[in-house]
Amino acid sequence: MFLIFGIDTVKKDIPYDKLIICSRCGRYGRYNIYMLCKCFSLFFIPIFKWDRRYFVEASCCGALYELNQEVGDKLRKGENIEIRDKDLVYVGNNNEWTYSKNTYNKRCVNCGYIAQEDFEYCPKCGQKL
Repeated sequence: MFLIFGIDTVKKDIPYDKLIICSRCGRYGRYNIYMLCKCFSLFFIPIFKWDRRYFVEASCCGALYELNQEVGDKLRKGENIEIRDKDLVYVGNNNEWTYSKNTYNKRCVNCGYIAQEDFEYCPKCGQKL
């Protein structure tokens, strides 16, 4: 008997169709919301998910925020709620962060090296991340 199972990081887009005024750049834009989570699959069928994290990207300037867990859960379930500034924690600009299979990474603005999320300084050039 063969068992095919695996653990993977899954990205799921969450629909949100409201026009916003960006608190970073002051321009009109929209929020692109997505959820990242770890998923255990058996025979390519997702069995359970954990470590859910919600992220919001502003379409106008690329500002990237981590969304409050409760608000993200409500949006994922289809509730029509407003995202307020207090629900967001600024993470950086989207071109500074990359997404890898099982980790969240930072990109050094000085040399472009991709470092792990918990690094404070770039291991290649020493620049503060």
